[in-house]
Amino acid sequence: MMELIPPGTKIDFIGKQKIAIAISLIIILAGIASIVAKGGVRYGIDFAGGTMIQVAFKTPANADQIRSALEGSVEGTPIIQETLGGKGEFIIQLENVTNDLEGVEKLMGETLGKAFGKDNVSLSQAQMVGPRAGAEMRQKALIAIIVSWLAILAYVWWRFELHWGIGAIVALIHDVSVTVAFFSFLDKQFDIQIIAALLTIIGYSINDTVVIFDRVRENIKKFGTRYTIEEYFNISINETLGRTILTAATVFLSVLALFFFGGPVIHDFSLALLIGSIAGTYSTVYIASPVVLYVQNRWRGRDVSKF
Repeated sequence: MMELIPPGTKIDFIGKQKIAIAISLIIILAGIASIVAKGGVRYGIDFAGGTMIQVAFKTPANADQIRSALEGSVEGTPIIQETLGGKGEFIIQLENVTNDLEGVEKLMGETLGKAFGKDNVSLSQAQMVGPRAGAEMRQKALIAIIVSWLAILAYVWWRFELHWGIGAIVALIHDVSVTVAFFSFLDKQFDIQIIAALLTIIGYSINDTVVIFDRVRENIKKFGTRYTIEEYFNISINETLGRTILTAATVFLSVLALFFFGGPVIHDFSLALLIGSIAGTYSTVYIASPVVLYVQNRWRGRDVSKF
């Protein structure tokens, strides 16, 4: 049976950790600079508040035509997405918050009716998210991410030791930070879908990290003090490299199909998963392992028997 990575492969991953960490820091710092330059994270209606209206068209229409029809009639630039099922249904998101939903529905109906024909347009539903509700959603989303980190820290600490948990958490923070950075570069919105994507990324990344940690521990038990700590990590990463590549490729191709064929509604969700899956695979090798090594060396020295 053909193996993806030949036995005995000796790639020095740990020796390249400084270059890898420098690349990650540049991306994250550039992301922070981008967020600051743009006046903060660009939130969607879920987090910033606004009005959302679902519209159905009997005749063919596209987002650009709808946007042109609404130009000058509504404040700001409306965000228009075709629903997952398609069939002429669109979701229109407006940045302004109003309690007069009936007035907004009437305005939208008249404006779109004038452009596409009154009998060809029907408004399915309209809803408003206030600024206070948006702020509460942001807080809950942040809490969800932090709780997931703490739960994973506790799990890895229980299964291995605390310094392993610290390495895992730093890698997960890295994955989320890199994804947020690229979303800022691309001027993408953050909404509930993106939080779901970030939590999915966290779950994917920790799974791969634990596999490598397990192999390191097994090799230390098997060979004792034959190798240095750095060598144990390199050996273990090389031994699991085939699995890492196959898993990453499978996830990436699946999400890529979702990105291209899933439709506009889940486009940003799948984009976040694409970025996060790459960052997660990278951080498992170049972030989690070096951090564990650093903490171990600081706390207990380089003695393998104390690992």
